Amino acid sequence: MLSRVFFLSIVLLPASCLGAAPAPRTGEAAVRESANGLPCFTISEREERRNGAPNFDTITVYDPSSKPRARMWTMSMPPSRTFPVLFSMCVPYGGRVQSLPQTAAVALEAGKVYEVVIDVRAGDTPTQPRGYGARFCLARQRDGSVIVHHIDPGAREGRHLYGCIVPK
Repeated sequence: MLSRVFFLSIVLLPASCLGAAPAPRTGEAAVRESANGLPCFTISEREERRNGAPNFDTITVYDPSSKPRARMWTMSMPPSRTFPVLFSMCVPYGGRVQSLPQTAAVALEAGKVYEVVIDVRAGDTPTQPRGYGARFCLARQRDGSVIVHHIDPGAREGRHLYGCIVPK
């Protein structure tokens, strides 16, 4: 009897998974430096070529070193409005569009890793991600200046925290 139940579970388990949809993947966001020296956010050029420009919903910057991770800033679109997120454009940290719902932006610290998540509205294709993410930091340079540093998806932490801490 036990062997019969085992056999049926082996045969039926894969069949039950056939109708299950794969979890939506997270696309790659891009982080650049805006004209005022703060980070600005968009989707990667590769993501735009792959799936087109998604419609913006919400952008949130987190401090992942806090448990639970701390929200540094959020901006969202009202349900009745949106715009396409193109690689050529960039949403600045703290936002410029004061008419959009957003939280006050907390000051970012140099040498600390942050995460950005861009949530988008459902797309026309099943392969379009529902969100895009990236890690970044403000990296202090040897001359004392600070630059925005995008951390590549496969980067390893290393001694210099992904390049966020300049060696002495």
